Amino acid sequence: MKKILSSDKARALAYHRYPRPGKIEIVPTKPFSTPEDLSLAYSPGVAFPCLEIANNADNAYKYTGRGNTVAVISNGTAVLGLGNIGAAASKPVMEGKALLFKIFAGLNAVDLEIDETDPAKFISIVRALEPSFGGINLEDIKAPECFEIEKGLVDTCRVPVMHDDQHGTAVIVGAAMLNAVKVQRKNISDIRLVVNGAGAAAIACSRLLVGLGVSEDNIVMCDSRGVIYKGRPGLNKQKEQFAVADNGMRSLADAMRGADAFLGLSVADVVTPDMLASMAERPIVFALANPDPEIARDTALATRSDLVYATGRSDYPNQINNVLGFPYIFRGALDCRASAINEQMKIAAAHAIAELVCEPVTKELKELYPDENLVFGPDYILPKPFDRRLLAVVAPAVAEAAAESGVAQMPIADLARYGSALKRYVADTDTHMREFLASRAS
Repeated sequence: MKKILSSDKARALAYHRYPRPGKIEIVPTKPFSTPEDLSLAYSPGVAFPCLEIANNADNAYKYTGRGNTVAVISNGTAVLGLGNIGAAASKPVMEGKALLFKIFAGLNAVDLEIDETDPAKFISIVRALEPSFGGINLEDIKAPECFEIEKGLVDTCRVPVMHDDQHGTAVIVGAAMLNAVKVQRKNISDIRLVVNGAGAAAIACSRLLVGLGVSEDNIVMCDSRGVIYKGRPGLNKQKEQFAVADNGMRSLADAMRGADAFLGLSVADVVTPDMLASMAERPIVFALANPDPEIARDTALATRSDLVYATGRSDYPNQINNVLGFPYIFRGALDCRASAINEQMKIAAAHAIAELVCEPVTKELKELYPDENLVFGPDYILPKPFDRRLLAVVAPAVAEAAAESGVAQMPIADLARYGSALKRYVADTDTHMREFLASRAS
């Protein structure tokens, strides 16, 4: 965000304003050019699907776009890189999220900016909107309120609900960690992990990493006051889960000594070269503070040549980017009509994303990233955002996990056929996009 705002403000503003303001629009999916079309679309023909849905609410998935529509919902209290800017100011971000759902997974998405910060009222508003959508993506809601809001909606909604800042980030961090430990020849169950930051994303990442094999006893979490230890005054229940025994460690520097891995979801420049030098052999550093990481990449690599380094920035290798996960997680969840997005589905997504990196990349992907060596190794532990294979790999894994965990209301019987259909969708979409770009150029 900082790079765009400082160097390209005029271009970014023009992009959002012209030729029409905003980034998304609604287009019809049915014929609309004759009086008969109009009578079917609205009165009197529309009465028939209405009555079918009144008799059985699930018929909305047959006769409306609900099953292919996600709500992207925020109150703008924790917009990445910008903070609490309010509901209205968060709309460009939510429109952008809706755009990503469409272009990467073919899902319709509607952005809803709700001007409400009280968790109970926010939950009530969103719950009342549930009949409109097949899934709910919560976004940019500050902690600790986000925990209460997500739990309240997960407990009461019959459609999948996910707070992407928590669980989308966790899935990508999990996939990256699965591959980083392979590169560094470590066992995930043995690594000692330092987590700096104790907000929504840090808590969710730590929980999912435990699900992927990291021992909870090997996690040391720090916040702005230092190490979170048992008995420290003022801990909320989320922090208490990761409080370590009081063995005298107090500072981040204390925690970093001998650690195998560092996960930063905090602020810039809190990790010094001395801290990095004190880590174990072949360390893993995920410095995800935006826009500036906890330790700069150049500094980190100059300090430790045996390092695997990831960041949240698009101008470095190994970007931890949520777009690698959320479109495909919701695609799989909606296609099997899952009632929730549970831990099993997130773990399945993390494994699917990680495994894709070990496959040879396509010619098209090499052309998009000509300056990068896209071969599994220290600088390639995650797929690139434009790796179009992700849809056909992640969505079936999520749908399969939903069925196995009992939350799929319409399990997909033939997952191979489903994956093939997703591959064809990608091929058709890419063909149409190439034709569109060619027409613009001519």
